[in-house]
Amino acid sequence: MARNETPGSVRIRTGQGNEWRYDAIEKAARFYDCNRSNAVAFACEDVDRLVRAARAVLERDDLTRAQRKEIAETLSTRAVTFDVETSVTVTRKGDE
Repeated sequence: MARNETPGSVRIRTGQGNEWRYDAIEKAARFYDCNRSNAVAFACEDVDRLVRAARAVLERDDLTRAQRKEIAETLSTRAVTFDVETSVTVTRKGDE
C-alpha cells in the first residue's frame, strides 16, 4: 500500500465471538510495554521474523528428528503449526 493510501486508523472488531482479540492485544501491549496500537504493529512485524527463525532452527542438520518434533510442538500456536517430516512445513490458520 502506498504511503498516501494508508488509512488514518484501523478498527479491530472485538465483539461477537472475537473478544479474545482484545485480550491478545492487551497482552502484547504489556509484553512490549507500549500502547495497543504499537503493540499490534510490533507483533505483526515480529511474527514473520519469528516464523522464519523457527523454520531455520528446525532445518538444522545437527538436530535429531525427535528434537525437531519437540521444538515444532513447543513453537506451534493456535494460528501457526510447525510439522516435521522429511522437510519442514508451516501451516497458517486459513491455509488449511
